[in-house]
Amino acid sequence: MDGDIMTLEEVANYLKLKPQTIYTWAQNGKIPAAKLGKEWRFRRTIIDEWFNQHIDEKFKSIAEAARKKGK
Repeated sequence: MDGDIMTLEEVANYLKLKPQTIYTWAQNGKIPAAKLGKEWRFRRTIIDEWFNQHIDEKFKSIAEAARKKGK
C-alpha cells in the first residue's frame, strides 16, 4: 500500500483532469475522498475501483478482463 494515499493534485494528474474538477467532485461527493483538516485525500485503490465502476456498460467485460490480467 506504499503510496496509496494521494493528494488532490496527484488524483488530477492520475485521471488526467484539472484539479478544480477533482475538488468539485470531492465537495459534491461524486468521487470517494476524505477531508483531513482543509486538505482532501484519496486512496488509489478506491479511485481505481471507482473508475472501473464508471466504465460504460458495453465495455465492462473488457475492463474486467484487463483487471484480471493485471493481477
